[in-house]
Amino acid sequence: MKKLLAMVLTVSMTAAMVGCGQAAETTETAAESTAAETVESTAAEETATESTEESTAAEEAAGEVLSYADYVAADLDSEVTIESYVQAKQSWWEDKATVYTQDKDGAYFLYDMACSEEDYEKLVPGVKIRVTGYKSEWSGEVELMDATFEFVEGADEYIAPAVDVTDLLGTDELIDHQNQHVTFTDLTVEAAGQDADGNDVPYLYNWDGSGSEGDDLYFNVSSNGETYTFLVESYLCDKDSDVYKAVKNLQIGDTIDAEGFLYWYEGVNPHITAITVK
Repeated sequence: MKKLLAMVLTVSMTAAMVGCGQAAETTETAAESTAAETVESTAAEETATESTEESTAAEEAAGEVLSYADYVAADLDSEVTIESYVQAKQSWWEDKATVYTQDKDGAYFLYDMACSEEDYEKLVPGVKIRVTGYKSEWSGEVELMDATFEFVEGADEYIAPAVDVTDLLGTDELIDHQNQHVTFTDLTVEAAGQDADGNDVPYLYNWDGSGSEGDDLYFNVSSNGETYTFLVESYLCDKDSDVYKAVKNLQIGDTIDAEGFLYWYEGVNPHITAITVK
């Protein structure tokens, strides 16, 4: 009986010891699992925080309003934000607008900027807008593409005075005024090409003469012995505008003053908005 009791006690104690061992192991495993999960969770949170901070920094950098000097220094294809004043509108089509803007330091050409028809009507000369887009270049013309904009409420209006850049024609300094409102004085009208009969003509419809009434007007002028090609952009100044009609009345040899925006295409190629024949 004692042996039987002793055996029962021994078995009971062994089972208890095994149970305690398993409980200890379970507790240790649970603690290790919790610690691992905590480390993983903390690492994930830190990664998410770093990612958010990097994203925020990038957004802030893109959203920072640049001065004109900083805009000029910005890399091509980089996203930039500028503030400027509308000087003229070239066109609107399918919720995209092309606009000339300028501030006291420089000018911008906004190509195919996202814009509703309602907002396009509000883009009158002098209005200040904030624009975010990508600085791009096409055949020498630096412009903002794929842009969006908002009106700067409560801002003063600004109309840029035209700057006479006649003396800069043919110099490296001329491009510093790209897209600005400019004037040229005492230019001589040269032959732009020839008609079907081989006669010299003062202007062409399109650059190669392939167009017709209502298309862009190209004409040549000379200054200091050099000849330059100017044009009336028909989206900016259509066939019913004064400048369009004035160019059609030009004669080879006329002396003129011209006003417009210093556009660039494989060299200076101003978009002319006014002409005075002397």
